[in-house]
Amino acid sequence: MTENIKASLSAVLEGFSAAVDFTNDALYTYILIILLVLAGLYFTVRTRFAPFRLFGEQIRSVMEKPSDGKNVSSFQALMVSTASRVGTGNIIGVSTAICLGGFGSVFWMWVIAIIGSASAFVESTLAQIYKKKGPDGCYGGPAYYIQSALKNRPLAIIFSVLLIATYGVGFNMLASYNLQSTFSAYSFYDASTTPWIIGAVVAGLVAVCLFGGGKRIVKITSFLVPIMGVAYILVALAVTAINFKMLPSVFSRIFTEAFDFNSIFGGFTGSCVMFGIKRGLFSNEAGVGSAPNASASADVSHPAKQGLVQVLSVFIDTILVCSATAFLCMCSGVEPTAEISGAPFVQAALSTTLGKAGPIFITVAMILFAFTTLLGNLYYVDQGIAFINGKIPGKKFTTFYRIVASLLIFIGAGLNAGLLWNVSDVLMGAMTIINIPVIIILGKYAIRTLKDYELQKKAGKDPVFKAKNIDLPHEVDYWK
Repeated sequence: MTENIKASLSAVLEGFSAAVDFTNDALYTYILIILLVLAGLYFTVRTRFAPFRLFGEQIRSVMEKPSDGKNVSSFQALMVSTASRVGTGNIIGVSTAICLGGFGSVFWMWVIAIIGSASAFVESTLAQIYKKKGPDGCYGGPAYYIQSALKNRPLAIIFSVLLIATYGVGFNMLASYNLQSTFSAYSFYDASTTPWIIGAVVAGLVAVCLFGGGKRIVKITSFLVPIMGVAYILVALAVTAINFKMLPSVFSRIFTEAFDFNSIFGGFTGSCVMFGIKRGLFSNEAGVGSAPNASASADVSHPAKQGLVQVLSVFIDTILVCSATAFLCMCSGVEPTAEISGAPFVQAALSTTLGKAGPIFITVAMILFAFTTLLGNLYYVDQGIAFINGKIPGKKFTTFYRIVASLLIFIGAGLNAGLLWNVSDVLMGAMTIINIPVIIILGKYAIRTLKDYELQKKAGKDPVFKAKNIDLPHEVDYWK
């Protein structure tokens, strides 16, 4: 009887895995590539290349303080979105892309970040325009601009459900798995027990933070993300500098493999283009509709300011952190293979330069990356639940949800890596399929907002936004 149950469960899991694989390939082979590239190019042109020409404004905007000194600042909102973006995907995801897609994957990661940064500006600016007033400040995101501007609450609810599933289930289970996988380099690692022990510890620590409330999440991520990012980048730069003689051959392989079209079209689903887009989107999330939930919480005088701040987040994530991982690995001389994809490749690369200290550093980095990712993701889940419910849920439901969220983190540590990656990619892709068409429809208001911002800057003013300045036809809580 027991054997029959096991066989049935195995068959169900295999069927589910096959369905996820099929959906994943269809999304990233056709639909998402077209959506992301066309939307990114469209917004880049319509904003007159704002992500590049307004880099100085991005730096200035991130330093702006809230008007009352108490609400969420631009920097804090940036750190929450960066906490989700800059996570285990920047280490494990990049390693996996290089091992399975080749050096050319790095080039396509850069491309999707550069193109997508304009989409990041538009979605975060829209989140600011349509944000709502709450007892503890402001809040918003794609669900709110879908409901307020498109008058389509059912679609907004679907998006919120996908947001909850993507970040609370897919991404958090994957982050937990990625974290425990870094311990596989140590002699004490036992595949049957160690993942569950590490999963239990991580889930417990996250639960402690969750029951401390949302403000604690913001404070913890604001403190840890800069330290984590700077330390990791400095070590990666040091390793790359030590192996600088490898750089010419590394750049040669990046561009040669990126444009090896015979290889790419010979097996597109496993090509450098596919893995570059998947891991690039997973890492920077431009156009997915996640970061706008954090952007809406910032207290700024003009929506375009927070849009520019989120462009900076994409730059930090992909151009800095992902590239740091990529060059750390590619300059090590360790040849990437499918057998060592993920944490083992990064650890092997560091070991060749730093010796035994390499794996230890990666383990520490992964603990910080994973921890801030888990907290940043659950901030988004809070926003999705609040939208569906119409208000912040009561204490009993919140307690139940936080227990479930912690349990999912525990379970994710012991599951299959391939299935977790594919489930996360599918859920993230579904969010993107909703969000990109919506921001294309509403993008004209973000572009008008940018023009208003630049006109005020030219007049020597600190831009202050009013909805009437862009002929906004929708009712909003702010900007009257």
